[in-house]
Amino acid sequence: MENASELKLSYFDLQAYWGGTKHLGGLKATRELIELCGIGEGMWVLEVGCGVGATTCYLAKKCKCKVVSIDVLKKMVDWAVRRVKREKVQSKVEFVIADAQNLPFRDNVFDSIICESVNAFIEDKQKAVKEYVRVVKAGGSVGFNESTWIKTPPPIELVEYLTRTTGVKEILPSDGWKELLKNSGLTNIVVKTYRMRALSLIVSEIRWLGLRDYLRGWYRFLSLIIHSPAFRKYIREMKPPKNATKNYFKYLGYGIYVGKKR
Repeated sequence: MENASELKLSYFDLQAYWGGTKHLGGLKATRELIELCGIGEGMWVLEVGCGVGATTCYLAKKCKCKVVSIDVLKKMVDWAVRRVKREKVQSKVEFVIADAQNLPFRDNVFDSIICESVNAFIEDKQKAVKEYVRVVKAGGSVGFNESTWIKTPPPIELVEYLTRTTGVKEILPSDGWKELLKNSGLTNIVVKTYRMRALSLIVSEIRWLGLRDYLRGWYRFLSLIIHSPAFRKYIREMKPPKNATKNYFKYLGYGIYVGKKR
């Protein structure tokens, strides 16, 4: 793994260093997304943004799918490969380092496409969704679980804080995410939105990653605080504004969005 002294202090580099990725709703949201997409045994599924491989393994092990998982960061794929080997589902999974906006696949290949907490970080969201639609078969589903403004407009200080600390390009309200699917030609669109609480967020993250990987992430996080002055400075600079934490769950939740290709 990368030496702490060589670590880039950015959201995704830090996530990749301690081997943890986040999506609101955790395992519960993943299960609901899979159900709404109609994913089942023997299907060929593209997962956009594999992170550390938690959903990858769930698809391969529980749904008995053939999974192609992509991520733009090799360091994330390395974590996912370790998890796939640990859970012994290598024969069902293939990893590709790729950008969601330019998928390296032929048209009409996959039975279903899912992504979780990916699109908010993408510059050209409409281009990415059109790419999902391009590579899915007719009758197949495109679905994603995404951070969503439950109450709009959100306070500008909260928007700026999330942009600064996580690198999100833009979080949309549910109508905005739905419009992306509609504008890409998808039909039978299903939208479900949910609020979150701090405790449920922690519990869902533990259930999704597993206690072992969750604790490993915290160990690496605390080690950085102890051993890296640069990281301690980074943490101080990332301190939220006065009202950001208070407003976090008042305005921000997640949504599940699924559409069918004609």
